[in-house]
Amino acid sequence: MNNFTVIKYHSNYFDVWNNFIRNSKNATFLFHRNFMEYHADRFTDFSLMVFKKNTLVALLPANRNSHTVYSHQGLTYGGLVLKSDVKFNEVLEVFSSLLAFLNSENISHLEIKLMPLIYCDLPNDELSYLLFLLQAELVKKESLSVVNQRHKIAISNNRLEGVKRGVKHNLKVEESSDLDAFWNNILIPNLNRKHGALPVHSLDEIKQLHNHFPENIKQYNVYHEGALVAGTTMFITKNVAHCQYISGNLDKNTLGSLDFLFEKLINDVFVDKSFFDFGSSNANHGRAVNKGLQFWKEGFGARTVVQEVFSVKTANYKLLNSVMQ
Repeated sequence: MNNFTVIKYHSNYFDVWNNFIRNSKNATFLFHRNFMEYHADRFTDFSLMVFKKNTLVALLPANRNSHTVYSHQGLTYGGLVLKSDVKFNEVLEVFSSLLAFLNSENISHLEIKLMPLIYCDLPNDELSYLLFLLQAELVKKESLSVVNQRHKIAISNNRLEGVKRGVKHNLKVEESSDLDAFWNNILIPNLNRKHGALPVHSLDEIKQLHNHFPENIKQYNVYHEGALVAGTTMFITKNVAHCQYISGNLDKNTLGSLDFLFEKLINDVFVDKSFFDFGSSNANHGRAVNKGLQFWKEGFGARTVVQEVFSVKTANYKLLNSVMQ
């Protein structure tokens, strides 16, 4: 398996990298260098590019911490980014070459948070199968609550009651280019009060990302008598509308603001997407589920899609040598 050359990403490849992302079968704007590098100060980039002769055939968005490479700790999902026409045998050789390269760089483990299939244009489980062959360890599994927009389950009576309260209070849903109000007046105070935490993205960071990706990052707010009462920040990809942040003020249950917002987003704004992804309701590294949050999401017809995280020993690349008979 010496047909492939693996190199570390360099800024000289900025356009080459992004062009490959745009034409792959399993990439979203999260893998664009302008997205990956907003938190460059927090992660040591170790992204890799795999060439067959002079042709780029795969990417691995990644960062390094000591003797482990992660794909990528600052991203929601990761793994090999591949061309649409790639076949299994080539993926096997690419991944074997990549692991051998990491092993030669004194990297003992590669940890991968696999991309859920809902985000891919084509079947994308080659890596999942290869991780089985490589005796990778499952280190985490999360459950995502996802609405299949092509095969919807009816909204529950509980959520419909909330929608009716929103109608009664004459709530309005609007897309907003101003993220400051939601961040400063709703999201940050709520996270601080409930969890003593801050959003993963600072306000400056999310505004920077919004400027880079205005069609992929959008803010939807709910207003009551002209006042902002709830909202969500959406990450929008070709197939999926994903809720990155959801929050409402203390009157959200009385007003039905969040029920009203998401009924409109699912059945109107993003009705043409294949999936609407509420994200996970997990705690304790995937070993517990927030019962109330899960109940609320499933009230909109969301059902479970799993996301897995594996750790593989780079020295195990030799296990792939005899797979193809």
